[in-house]
Amino acid sequence: MLKNVKFEASIYEYNKLIKTDKPQIVLVGKSNVGKSSFINSIANQKKLAKVGQTPGKTRSINYYNVNNDFYIVDLPGYGYSTMSEKEKQKINRLIDTYISQTKEIKHIFFLVDIRNNPSENDRQMYEWLLDKKISFTIIATKADKVAKTKYDEYTHNISKILFAKEEIIPFSADKKINIDLVCSQILGIIGKEK
Repeated sequence: MLKNVKFEASIYEYNKLIKTDKPQIVLVGKSNVGKSSFINSIANQKKLAKVGQTPGKTRSINYYNVNNDFYIVDLPGYGYSTMSEKEKQKINRLIDTYISQTKEIKHIFFLVDIRNNPSENDRQMYEWLLDKKISFTIIATKADKVAKTKYDEYTHNISKILFAKEEIIPFSADKKINIDLVCSQILGIIGKEK
């Protein structure tokens, strides 16, 4: 688990992004993929990140300060259809500006739901991550909802649809599956490995 994780800010405008020299670990994924649950589980806190009852609720970039050493940064979820075109464009511009202007991004965790075939939006996100040349890890959330013996089958299916060569880590916030692995990866990336 990560220690001393505190919510710091929700940013809705690209000209108000936090200026900091601290390393940043970024979360991307579809609305309702479980990014808030992911944050709560690695921070070992139940209510740090608000888990939305309705997908597509998060319109902001949310910064979580970890022990004053680095940030976990949660980007708005994508692929939620009830958002107006204007809102989508605003969020896309916010995300694009954040990614292109933030030199402190050390790694991106790309969350997909282990149970579902990746969507066209997921494919676009995967291509976009390759294009940005920032190191990333694919996390297959909600792994407690499928049999452990089927992990390889499900992750292989995700790889096939995304044309992904990267290893995919099955993860569950509820059952703490692979939480230690993810936390030690994060600490290793920012050079805080014990």
